[in-house]
Amino acid sequence: MKQDLLDLLRERGRGEMPKVLLAAAECAPLSKTGGLADVIGILPKELKKLGIDARVITPYHRCIKDNYASEVEHLFDFRIWLGWRNAYVGIERMVCNGVTVYLVDNEDYFNDAIYRGGLREGEQYSYFTRAVLEALPQLDFAPDVIHCNDWHTAMMPMLGHIQYRGRMQDHVKYLLTIHNIAFQGKFGFDFVQDMFGVDPCYYTPEFLELNGCASYLKAGCVFADRINTVSPSYASEIKTPAFGFGLEGVLNARHAVLSGIINGIDRDFFNPETDPALPARFSAKDRSGKAVCKSMLQKGMGLEQRPDVPLFAMVTRMTEQKGFDLVVCVLDDMMCREDMQFMILGSGDERFEKFMAAAEKRYPGKLCSYIGYKEEISHLVYAASDFFLMPSRFEPCGLSQMIAMRYGSVPIVRETGGLRDTVIPYNRFPAEGDGLSFINFDAWEMRDAMRLAMACYKDQEIMDGLIDRAMRKKFGFENSAGEYARLYLWML
Repeated sequence: MKQDLLDLLRERGRGEMPKVLLAAAECAPLSKTGGLADVIGILPKELKKLGIDARVITPYHRCIKDNYASEVEHLFDFRIWLGWRNAYVGIERMVCNGVTVYLVDNEDYFNDAIYRGGLREGEQYSYFTRAVLEALPQLDFAPDVIHCNDWHTAMMPMLGHIQYRGRMQDHVKYLLTIHNIAFQGKFGFDFVQDMFGVDPCYYTPEFLELNGCASYLKAGCVFADRINTVSPSYASEIKTPAFGFGLEGVLNARHAVLSGIINGIDRDFFNPETDPALPARFSAKDRSGKAVCKSMLQKGMGLEQRPDVPLFAMVTRMTEQKGFDLVVCVLDDMMCREDMQFMILGSGDERFEKFMAAAEKRYPGKLCSYIGYKEEISHLVYAASDFFLMPSRFEPCGLSQMIAMRYGSVPIVRETGGLRDTVIPYNRFPAEGDGLSFINFDAWEMRDAMRLAMACYKDQEIMDGLIDRAMRKKFGFENSAGEYARLYLWML
């Protein structure tokens, strides 16, 4: 254990590290739709290395039953009231990658999609919230901290402190991590009353109310003992009207308990030296296998097999948040004027998907798109590409730029949120930086950054320096785990 953690442990008057229960809607590799699952899958493993007994509680989704049922044991079951509904709760347990995971079982709520959308999703995670709170005293584990994640679990601090006052649910500490403040779990007051029976005195701007609705995430921001988000820059940005989505007021009021901790990646899983998805492996010292990967991707996706042309890539959701409207503005200009190739792997808004399908026909051999997502293809895209484009309107943390750098793909990012915190812009004098960036959310600034990238590509010394500095960066989750460990200790 790091010496500074031992010193803080003694300073806080504790004989042992805190016990932590992470509550989340998804957890890799059991269930995954996005980056949240990766964090919940990696963080407890790294916390255990620091002496923290960290466990996870998550829904027993259909995808987990289909793939892991033989590894699951039943602990106990009971029934809860969710409004007028008398619902079954089964608590199952399994060990995944050395971490104990508790699974909340209910076929009515978790038999299909991880996120059902709308009121159905609201009821899904209202049920999960109540089930977790009721299960706590019965678990074979007594946590000191409940680590909540996003709006799906953000009502736990409020309910724990007002509806379980004086009981163990009230005495634990609650940390709320905001992974993306744009998603808040906003519902009508009648819906919340039906789910939780919250005293109407809390349906005010001081507590739940936001723009005439009840916001689960706002409730968490008001009642959690500490709040954090997934990068220091994003922690500052969400205190402003441009990024706060209406919660900037409460976050400014609680600025003393708000912090940012940058995410990391699983360096064992994302490792070009051992990755089984690659046709050839490579390292920072020997990058010859990267050329093989580029050739294989070009062949497989119908691009001209040219090792001399820069390949720009994106692995992303095709949405305005990810800056895809900027891509639409300048892509034709770039493809017509520049000797380059472009590939995207992802899906999203229908208009953007149609744009890419049409562009692929306009520029055969120069542009390709894979509408959808496959993990093994994404690894090949990271390994094969020369530049990785992330022009996000806002980006709480972002993992793709870290993965890209790990695989020697130089990131081109807009300076926002975690992108600002993880990518050092290239500077020729002195030779430093591991990526390229632009400041304003502007298509022409993005185009200029891409043209600078092409100029760098033509200078082997500059390009080698960028790739070498990018591949040598340390983005493992061990640093993040240390920051979370300190945060837990400060809460107690």
